[in-house]
Amino acid sequence: MSHHGSPPLATDAPVTDAGIPPSNSFLVSLFECPVCFDCVLPPILQCQNGHLVCSNCHPKLEFCPTCRVLLRSIRNLALEKLASFVQFPCKYAPWGCEKILAHTEKAEHQENCEFRLYSCPFPGASCKWLGLMNDTMPHLMDKHKIITTQQGEDTVFFASGIFRPGGFDWVMIQCCFGFNFMVVLQKIERYGDQKFYAIVQLIGTFAQAQKFVYKLELHCPRQRLTWEAIPRSLQEGIETAMMSRECLMFNKSVAKLFAKNGNLSMNVNISRS
Repeated sequence: MSHHGSPPLATDAPVTDAGIPPSNSFLVSLFECPVCFDCVLPPILQCQNGHLVCSNCHPKLEFCPTCRVLLRSIRNLALEKLASFVQFPCKYAPWGCEKILAHTEKAEHQENCEFRLYSCPFPGASCKWLGLMNDTMPHLMDKHKIITTQQGEDTVFFASGIFRPGGFDWVMIQCCFGFNFMVVLQKIERYGDQKFYAIVQLIGTFAQAQKFVYKLELHCPRQRLTWEAIPRSLQEGIETAMMSRECLMFNKSVAKLFAKNGNLSMNVNISRS
């Protein structure tokens, strides 16, 4: 009678040819996106030759960045299973974050990571600054000197020369409740038509912004135009809110009702929600 030995014990860790479980750092390296160098997380997509691209970069690409074949949405199910056994570093590790996370926790952590880098919130795309949230106000005060500042929860925002040709931005920092709020009036001109967008953004997180409500008001002797909303956070930006009209919006003919000598005054009130 032949005798068979007991089968080897199953382990959670994958094993190399030498029978040694590979290190976590080696496993993490298998998940690197060749475009943004962040980790490729489930759902994991690959080209027909097996090269990975993360789900953030994939929609922006037509061809595989590694072998240049036409990029399709092919799932790598084996690597998705392996991802459950790997602990991933935060993408902001080079800036000081030491968190190691399961792939299911990574995205949420990075959204609120204290080492997350933010683009400059000043309107327009000309400033390429990236930095920590705590460095945002020093940057604005140092590099964008046209910004005015006001103290208190009730202030008046003043924009001069609002009917000058072309697009323009007026920006004020309102300091109250221990936070800094950026009040923005943006004018966009297309084919001679001028549209104005006014909004408030907290230099803070989404969770902090939920604690406040702002109210913008234009008024003249017989008319009043108001808008009330939760401030946008630094994490969200203001561009999407303006595009979806989630802000105070008015055209040139309305602006003429409230402007005086080409200048516009707007009351700004910030309160706790």
